[in-house]
Amino acid sequence: MMFRDFLCAAAGQMRANLLKGKGGPGENHIHMNFRLASLISSRLYGMHLVCGCFAAERQHKESRKRKESKMEFLSGLTTKETLELEELLEPERIGTEVRVNGFVHTIRDMGDVSFIVLRKRGGLLQCVFEEGVSALPAKEIRESQTVELTGVLHQDERAPHGIEIRVSGGKVLTKPYDALPLPVGKWKLNTSLEAKLNNRSISLRNVRERAKFRIQEGIVRGFRDYLYSQQFTEIHTPKIGAKGAEGGSNIFKLDYFHHPAVLAQSPQFYKQMMVGVFDRVFETAPVFRAEKHNTKRHLNEYTSLDFEMGYIDSFTDIMEMETGFLQYTMKLLAAEYAEELKILNVTLPNTEKIPMVRFDKAKELVSEKYNRKIKNPYDLEPEEETLIGQYFKEEYDADFVFVTHYPSKKRPFYAMDDPEDTKFTLSFDLLFHGLEITTGGQRIHDYQQLREKIAARGMSEEGMDQYLDTFKYGMPPHGGLGIGLERLTMKLVGEDNVRETTLFPRDLSRLEP
Repeated sequence: MMFRDFLCAAAGQMRANLLKGKGGPGENHIHMNFRLASLISSRLYGMHLVCGCFAAERQHKESRKRKESKMEFLSGLTTKETLELEELLEPERIGTEVRVNGFVHTIRDMGDVSFIVLRKRGGLLQCVFEEGVSALPAKEIRESQTVELTGVLHQDERAPHGIEIRVSGGKVLTKPYDALPLPVGKWKLNTSLEAKLNNRSISLRNVRERAKFRIQEGIVRGFRDYLYSQQFTEIHTPKIGAKGAEGGSNIFKLDYFHHPAVLAQSPQFYKQMMVGVFDRVFETAPVFRAEKHNTKRHLNEYTSLDFEMGYIDSFTDIMEMETGFLQYTMKLLAAEYAEELKILNVTLPNTEKIPMVRFDKAKELVSEKYNRKIKNPYDLEPEEETLIGQYFKEEYDADFVFVTHYPSKKRPFYAMDDPEDTKFTLSFDLLFHGLEITTGGQRIHDYQQLREKIAARGMSEEGMDQYLDTFKYGMPPHGGLGIGLERLTMKLVGEDNVRETTLFPRDLSRLEP
């Protein structure tokens, strides 16, 4: 640095002398020396600037390193020392020391030996405490504590999953403040549905109760995975709107910043609008129905598995897509939810082929076979649905049946009428063991036809401007469906009340928990 500064100063002095006429005897010589001095000066000045920049950058880097040395950063997951059940089931773990954590599910005190079963996310794990062996005495363990235990993993076919841990030590992580309100450690909760729902976060700790919702997870997973494989796009639509998609009076109304609004009965309008964008769309989300039903199969809020698809040839395309979903999902459950199916003793339904029957024909079949008079020609009564399911199980060994061509007056305005007989629609319900779990069909895609049907129903177009504009500017032939997740789960696991397969039910009398 000092030498560079010296050269800069010398060059500067040479220029000054030349300007005063002290450079040499000749004018040309003076001119050349002046240029040389200027060049040296400018180059050295540039060097000074560059070196200064390099020095500043070096100082900045050193400063940043000093800051980073004081700052902690995350770069992803760290490997935990505690193991999960699927890791403990690896054959090479047998005979090694392992560390686990979990809820104390049950305790069996046999005197010198205590068997303590932990509840983990993957299932139950047996831990053996021998007197004088474990640094953590078994007498300090209580139900509903959370603990971390260390010991050697052994095989034992009598234990859950065929393994157990011979405990050598551990610690109590947390303790409960009160006794459990329900005996969740028992194999089956022999208590009322009301008691289970009033203590929902506790009752779900029972392995059988929890297994229902693991299977429900598998259904949703199957729905998503299958539709992704069929090039569907997942969407998320509003649940507060200006107008209900289904019409009628079963709508929850609310004040939305001094404007009238409703809770969504269905994502129907948005699904159809998005067909014009993505061709194929689906959603898994809650829907709300202000129906004053207090039955075993009705809820006022439930989860709907919805899809809508464009460029269909007929509404049969939609039924075929649902059949594919069911086939995929049953295989998924058999492969990855076998433990839960075993816990609940579930036999998966046959989805290899699903029969189809017209609405009016189905009524005739059950009327003739079961000597039942047809009371309502425009809809299926619950008893009729049950008998239709029974008929197709007896005649065709079918667990599911598509009932098609429902009467137009019982379907929403957007349902496509059958061109061969406009009293009926190109729509369907899917019954599973005699219960409706799906409603779907082909939609009207022609703008003028849609407006005419709205007018024929005596409905107003108010609040449907955005929906109708979608069709004004062109839409492909399309259709879709909605599946009630809780109903499907209920029939699959063999329950008879939809609240059993709803995490936190909302019905006429329940807003909590």
